[in-house]
Amino acid sequence: MSASTQVPHFTAFEHNEYLAQLPKQFTFPFYYQPHPLAKRAAQVLQQHLSNQQPVSTNEQGRMYGVLVVKNAQQQLGFISAVSGTELAKNANNTNNLLVPPVFTGFEPSHEFFEKQRLVNQINDEISQLQTSLVYQQQKQLLVSEQSAAQFQISQAQAVMANNRQLRKQVRQKLAPLLEPINEQDSPFQFAQATKQSIELARQSVADKKQLAQLKAYWQQRINQAEQCLSKYEHAIKQLKKSRQKISHRLQKQLFRQYRLLNAKGEVKNVMDIFHEFAQITPPAGAGDCAAPKLLHYAYTHQLIPICMAEFWWGQPAQSEVRKHLHYYPACQGKCQAILNHMLTGLEVEENPLLINPAQDKQLEIIYQDQHLVVVNKPAGMLSVPGKHIKDSAYTRIKSMCPNAQGSLVLHRLDMATSGLLLFSLNERAHKHLQQQFINKDIRKRYIAVIEGQLSQPTGVIALPLITDINDRPRQKVCYQHGKPAETRWQVLSSTENTTRVQLNPVTGRTHQLRVHCAHPHGLNSAIVGDGLYGKSADRLHLHAEQLSFMHPVTKKLMSFQVAAEF
Repeated sequence: MSASTQVPHFTAFEHNEYLAQLPKQFTFPFYYQPHPLAKRAAQVLQQHLSNQQPVSTNEQGRMYGVLVVKNAQQQLGFISAVSGTELAKNANNTNNLLVPPVFTGFEPSHEFFEKQRLVNQINDEISQLQTSLVYQQQKQLLVSEQSAAQFQISQAQAVMANNRQLRKQVRQKLAPLLEPINEQDSPFQFAQATKQSIELARQSVADKKQLAQLKAYWQQRINQAEQCLSKYEHAIKQLKKSRQKISHRLQKQLFRQYRLLNAKGEVKNVMDIFHEFAQITPPAGAGDCAAPKLLHYAYTHQLIPICMAEFWWGQPAQSEVRKHLHYYPACQGKCQAILNHMLTGLEVEENPLLINPAQDKQLEIIYQDQHLVVVNKPAGMLSVPGKHIKDSAYTRIKSMCPNAQGSLVLHRLDMATSGLLLFSLNERAHKHLQQQFINKDIRKRYIAVIEGQLSQPTGVIALPLITDINDRPRQKVCYQHGKPAETRWQVLSSTENTTRVQLNPVTGRTHQLRVHCAHPHGLNSAIVGDGLYGKSADRLHLHAEQLSFMHPVTKKLMSFQVAAEF
């Protein structure tokens, strides 16, 4: 490789034989296998990064990108970029390979600086309130009051339960004495027993009243503590609202400075791009990803884009599944609208997501009666119709059973996952089976082949999941807002490079098994063929092998099993 003196950040390939390897079309950035030229460029960048920025165990990694281009002299080479803004600026001081951010040259106005100063001022006010001694004392007071209330109420409830049990024992002894026959034969004993019974009832009422008074007492104290704390919480909330409002305006102003070219030479700012594409405000960081930087730099320096690839460098992300040196597609949330504009004028590969890979595949019926049907869905077939592809297991069942009523759909398998799928054929069956899913009475077992080997033979993974709104359909781990997700696993066999595992999902979240396998806090080993969370292959090696449930009408236990074909 050799650096070009004509275009900064351009590195030329040394050998002209690479010209014979040029792809016919530019990379479709949201679903691709890296072209050999892009891989070669990435290897050069990775070697440079290993010399300049050795992988740190303390710092989270970043996404890097390479764009293979031709310059005005028809030299073939590449340019590189890193996602983010500050990192790119700092990296450019020591790394001549990385192109600068798109907004380089932007000169903020006096109004911009004033708003920025106001945001900083609000940040200081929020920090002062949150760290003030009085605020911290009020927070601690509320916690103390709640803890004391819980302790005393639980103690009182325990005493109350014990008293109730003692009264029950006494009532059992009094029961024979309170029978009508005893009133005639032993009126004195009957009267004494009646008196005791009344006293027991009075004690029961007294206990309940005492507990109610205790709860009311503590609720009053908690309310007082909350009222004192709420003054500070309200002030902090109002400051955050003001900050958000000003920041939103600043962000819009910045986005208007991100003026991006496309292959036709047309220029649009990020605000206009998102408004025309999706009628939404751009998410934070839009325009700062590697792909837009690379294309914009190429267009502004008369470089012809040939192909591109992006890879993760460094430690895994905290919530997302990213592996060191693995290639990943461009993100949907931040880049789809932008790249839709920037690729205009280039001959781009056809979107493979618009092609139905299941067009010639058969949907195998495993069991069918008038109430339900169990199928073996092949890998590559949708469970239900998609945005672009309508063919699915659902549409085929609907075609086969035109008299079926209700929604039919009870659960789903990812398009890439094969295996057993259950559909209802009438509303009665649907309601009953749906309740079994809700109650977790339906048992599902999956087989997967994962990369590498595991140190333990079995275990449980509990990682809450939430949709990555900036990169759908990917999921990420989020302990604050994620939905609980639990998977039990067991090793079945292993080879030198892979492990065959049995997966039993307790919950049924989107991509649950795929994320739980790939995430560092899960098995830390992606499923073979998982292009979203690992590396692409001929197919995703995940199969729904077994399905057990109670028949909605006969109430007979139904169990089906189909072996994986990998």
